[in-house]
Amino acid sequence: MKFVKDTITLDELRMLAKNMFGNLVKAVVDIEKEIMVIDGDLHSDEEAMLLEDGSKQENLWGINIYPDMDENTRVEFDSMINLRPAFKNLSRGVDDPKIQEKIVKIVNKLIQK
Repeated sequence: MKFVKDTITLDELRMLAKNMFGNLVKAVVDIEKEIMVIDGDLHSDEEAMLLEDGSKQENLWGINIYPDMDENTRVEFDSMINLRPAFKNLSRGVDDPKIQEKIVKIVNKLIQK
């Protein structure tokens, strides 16, 4: 697993995807700190890494990144860690469009072409 606090290249994401799941990289994004952890077997492992680093649960969202897709479609909102009724998220996705938009902006800022 790897913290992404500055940037990561698309080529590096492609390599990570190829070595793990083929066409995607799992990630957990902290929407407050605007960082993410990538390349874990499970979103929950990445989430734990961020929590240990001081992130708050309500700011963490699990996604999948498809490096070969364009920046408008490369993020998939699907993770068991997103299922949090206490935070008014009732699905594996990200129910709030504003949070989705913030996640996409953070991911695109962290990915260098």
